Amino acid sequence: MRLRGKKNIRESLEKQPDLVVLEPQRMRGRWHEFFGNDNPIHIECGMGKGQFISRHSANNPHINYIGMDMYDELLKRGSEKARTIWLEEKGSNEVPNLALVRGNVEFLDKMFEPGELERIYLNFSDPWPKAKHAKRRLTHPKFLLKYKEVLSEKGEIHFKTDSLSLFEFSLNSFSDVEFQMRNISLDLHREGRRDDLVLTEYETKFVGKGMPIYRLESVVGDAVQQEHRRQVADALEEQARRGPMKNYESDEEDDDADETNSASKE
Repeated sequence: MRLRGKKNIRESLEKQPDLVVLEPQRMRGRWHEFFGNDNPIHIECGMGKGQFISRHSANNPHINYIGMDMYDELLKRGSEKARTIWLEEKGSNEVPNLALVRGNVEFLDKMFEPGELERIYLNFSDPWPKAKHAKRRLTHPKFLLKYKEVLSEKGEIHFKTDSLSLFEFSLNSFSDVEFQMRNISLDLHREGRRDDLVLTEYETKFVGKGMPIYRLESVVGDAVQQEHRRQVADALEEQARRGPMKNYESDEEDDDADETNSASKE
């Protein structure tokens, strides 16, 4: 990470207390006070330049968002991105439902009390490809259990990556800690760019190159798990009412047999 101009960057961040939180541990249990409402809070761990979280904040004013990263320079870029988006779309550079936080995921439980968050976004995290570095991956079971501590009864984790090896590792991690998964995709934009989803800077670049994006959602909180199970049960019940699914392989075999019999008769 380039550190040139770090002093000026820090001063710029300190002048934005309405948007930038440099000591998030002081806000533990008080984030609703910061936002001035009781709306749900969604956080992106590792926000990069801030496009994803800034766009979400503009699209969903009824949700509070937090973008977290470890580097001052990224916080500065994120603040510029957020204010630009809000000025262009809302006519004001004030961003009431977004906080940009300098922090490390390792200390997430020091920044948020149990149940304070409703959703965690993990977008294109470092894959740490070497096996000896597995515990650094943000979908390692030790991190997943940490996320569970701070998520509410409606808590969810949304994960995206361009790394197949990290995605495979993550599928096993979510399974190991018994987190239910849904909407698993091995190529999110297979049929064209998903404009119903907000893309990160990396994602936009990768999709432009035709690279597959892997994604999953995990339902963690008790309430959202119950809702998920109900939806699955309803879907199974609906399928049962419609009757058994058509066995296309058997139908093809029957068609082949019919053709053979017809030929024999001739």
